[in-house]
Amino acid sequence: MWTLAEIADHIGGDVVGDRDYVVNSVATLQSAKADQISFLSNTKYRKYLAETSAGAVIVSPSLSGNVPSNAIISHDPYVAYAKIALLLNPVVIKKTGIHSSVSIDENCQIDPSVTINAQSVIGAGVILEKNVVIGPGCVLLDDVRVGENTRLVANVTLCDGVSIGQRGLIHPGVVIGADGFGIANDKGKWIKVPQVGSVKIGNDVEIGANTTIDRGAIDDTTIGDGVKLDNQIQIGHNTIIGEHTVIAGCVGIAGSTTIGKNCAIGGGAGLGGHLEIADGVQLTGMTMVTKSITQSGSYSSGIPAEPTQVWHKNVIRYRQLEKLSERVKQIESQQK
Repeated sequence: MWTLAEIADHIGGDVVGDRDYVVNSVATLQSAKADQISFLSNTKYRKYLAETSAGAVIVSPSLSGNVPSNAIISHDPYVAYAKIALLLNPVVIKKTGIHSSVSIDENCQIDPSVTINAQSVIGAGVILEKNVVIGPGCVLLDDVRVGENTRLVANVTLCDGVSIGQRGLIHPGVVIGADGFGIANDKGKWIKVPQVGSVKIGNDVEIGANTTIDRGAIDDTTIGDGVKLDNQIQIGHNTIIGEHTVIAGCVGIAGSTTIGKNCAIGGGAGLGGHLEIADGVQLTGMTMVTKSITQSGSYSSGIPAEPTQVWHKNVIRYRQLEKLSERVKQIESQQK
């Protein structure tokens, strides 16, 4: 349990109300109780502020007078909430040593502080640095390296030569370093192109459940420091993702595409191969990118949902655009 004064000091905020008030968990405005703290960052939820039972609410300075209980003032309530949630919900990792069912090749370097849980397999030449935690059912093939304080939650597969940096978090079902989709057409028959590169992942990277990152065809696939990847993302071979880029679920990135630093890619977006995306680009959900983007900014494509009848009319009009274009050209030519 923490007092509001302690919490405010932790995030650099200011308390309005009882500095000694104690909270022990976080909750939404709608469900919060008197011993919980909530936040308001999206104006859609402002309607719940007046009636919330939360013992304290994190708000921006302009809303400090609208909180019915205590408040913590922050210029970015969502970031403040994230820091407070981490403070109130510390990650507890059980360090149990190496389980008796683990298979470990004798030619490995494993720090004494490492934890390896049941049914995991560790191949030859693997290096596990200080405080690494390998969850149950993980497979690390030959010459894998995992940096200090990185955690593989469960059933993670790291293929030959994959390198993971420090303080990483790899969620269940992730596969890193499987072969990229390299094939060549030989007189109508597809032949496999060997994938001889690997995958290099930087520090402080989080990778969501069932995401796959293909190994490079020749050079390595590279993920920069601080990148955050959601669930079920497909990253093709030789892709490069710049530092502190975030990618939401179900995004597909074809091979040899370079994505800059501090980009944000919405769910379900698709990026073609051999493209370059500049630093600071935002792609909204379901955006399809077929050409390189050379300037930062927000980009969108696709048709948002609308009533089916309206959608049908718009599709019909879309199909008539070519005829309309030809008619306009004829009219313009007649006027010359």
